[in-house]
Amino acid sequence: MSVRIEDLVRRAPGNHDRILLDQVTVDIPDGAFVALVGPSGAGKTTLLRAIAGLDPFDTGRIVIDDRNTNDLSARERNVGFVFQNYALFRHMTVAKNISFGLDVLPGSQRPAKSEIDRRVKELLDLIQLPDLGSSYPQRLSGGQRQRVALARALATRPKHLLLDEPFGALDPVVRRTVRQWLRSLHDQLGLTTILVTHDQEEALDVADRLVVMQDGRIVQDDGAEALENRPATPFVMEFLGETLSFPGRITGGMFLPELPHVAPFPVAGIADGPAAALIRPHEIRLTPEAGGAPVQRAGSRYGLSKLAVDLGDRIVDILVPASEAVPASGVKLHIAAARLFRDDRLLEPTHEARVAAA
Repeated sequence: MSVRIEDLVRRAPGNHDRILLDQVTVDIPDGAFVALVGPSGAGKTTLLRAIAGLDPFDTGRIVIDDRNTNDLSARERNVGFVFQNYALFRHMTVAKNISFGLDVLPGSQRPAKSEIDRRVKELLDLIQLPDLGSSYPQRLSGGQRQRVALARALATRPKHLLLDEPFGALDPVVRRTVRQWLRSLHDQLGLTTILVTHDQEEALDVADRLVVMQDGRIVQDDGAEALENRPATPFVMEFLGETLSFPGRITGGMFLPELPHVAPFPVAGIADGPAAALIRPHEIRLTPEAGGAPVQRAGSRYGLSKLAVDLGDRIVDILVPASEAVPASGVKLHIAAARLFRDDRLLEPTHEARVAAA
């Protein structure tokens, strides 16, 4: 394994009752692109900085390329780290920013100046900024600064690249362009990349795997398809996208929603008892029903119509094909696909819980 974290625990400085990392264990193989995702305070950056050797931890160990790093400094780990604010030196040119990691190496390890200059030129070409070596950071756009920060992290030829919310300061259009470029760079150089982000769309766009964190713990570690179809907890599903929840009860192989105007649907192989059906806004079908739930158009999204359905105690937004007529007399909701949970645990078999609409 390229990076292995084993039973990592970190308590908050000055408040040992507060756990920042709680028995975190995860394997990241060579060449993987993994995203650590979760809300603020989940422990993502704390874990990333521990891997880099920038922050301490209380117990556990971190193994990088079969080396126990617990007694290694950040420099000895030879990982590239890109900070959220880029941390470029304003008084240095782009070229000097890129070469900084090489310039500060001990004399016995520092390459010759001609080799450093060659490496800087190579990196400027790689980040597609070949003519900006003599410029200063304040003259660059946000996307250009981000590329320079990445080049500086790569100057020492690390095998592992750690990124802490690297796109947060970019506008949405530039962000999409830079992250696509980053994914290409990862593949081109054969890096092992660990990205911290709270943006699930960003993570899904570039990463092979998502490690979902909550309250200092890993709650699920999987690919995008598995996270969508088999989320381990309601939190995972809700974090990864807009979610509607319908409480109800499973009785005799049927899910019976508590809310009026929501149709029951069959499930198989699940014991009777209370449950909640979690769905995406597009996983509902409507049929006309006299005296049914009032509905009205509330906008559009991705070529779909957004409808607001009044279920009495709450209004839910659903997405339907733009061509679909809105019944004037009211509607009944049919859940086309659901993940069923009981006590915040996914009920099996999940494939039986994904049901066809009536």
